[in-house]
Amino acid sequence: MTRRHFIAGSAGLALASTTAKAGYDGTWFDISLAQWSLNKAFWSGEKDKLRFAQIARDEFGITAIEYVNQFYQDGFSDKTVAELARVSREEGVRNVLIMCDREGRLGDPDAAARTKAVDNHVKWIEAARALGCHAIRVNAASEGAFDEQMQLAADGLRRLSEIGDTYGINVIVENHGGLSSNGAWLAAVMRTVDHPRCGTLPDFGNFVINRDTGEDYDAYLGTKQLMPFARGVSAKTFNFDADGNESGLDYPRLMEIVRAAGYRGHVGIEWEGDSLDEPAGIMATRKLLERMGGRV
Repeated sequence: MTRRHFIAGSAGLALASTTAKAGYDGTWFDISLAQWSLNKAFWSGEKDKLRFAQIARDEFGITAIEYVNQFYQDGFSDKTVAELARVSREEGVRNVLIMCDREGRLGDPDAAARTKAVDNHVKWIEAARALGCHAIRVNAASEGAFDEQMQLAADGLRRLSEIGDTYGINVIVENHGGLSSNGAWLAAVMRTVDHPRCGTLPDFGNFVINRDTGEDYDAYLGTKQLMPFARGVSAKTFNFDADGNESGLDYPRLMEIVRAAGYRGHVGIEWEGDSLDEPAGIMATRKLLERMGGRV
């Protein structure tokens, strides 16, 4: 083979690889369903939390899911994990991640409390591995001055990421209130942690720093700042207009930021509005994401 033909052939292979990633039909990311989208139904007992994988597939045609640990904290055991694994396996549904809350502040100023928070998350790392998830989603909650919180959060996240590494599980942080909803701050935390297992989960609708004062952060700037570290993306929706667009967020702009960053993983539906019931909100979000290039 001549050098010219080798280069031409290599270029063709590179193009084929890019096309395969993007999908011949123009799709470029996978759609998953965050369990929080059905939080009312799960909290009330209307839907069975152990059948989440079956619900996602049968009711919404979605075969990738993101668990919320809050629904399983009471009475959590290996038996719970085994049942979730069985149902998802039989339904052919992929378990993507577990969203973890109420396990303490990973950036707590009190060293003992911070260590306890790290320890509290280990059982979810173990559950994530058993379920075949790639990550747990955590929070970077702390207290104190801007730089102080950065160092404290980085300490807890680094230690948890080192543990996650021994299980092959990523530790990813959502912008979830407080300074974590400041894109520049959370990006700086990622650089401080500097661990290959630590990343972000940008949530389009969670850039509110203080709900009491109404202080928020630019969602488009924040998404752009967090995407270089992203191991997941949360497609938060609240309201839709008559054309099926999210009325408060420019989804074409947001998804172009995601695409331009080179992200090709799962984008999770997280319906959180009141204008539609939960099933309708989920399906409206699915249709929106499909228009943006998503596939189920």
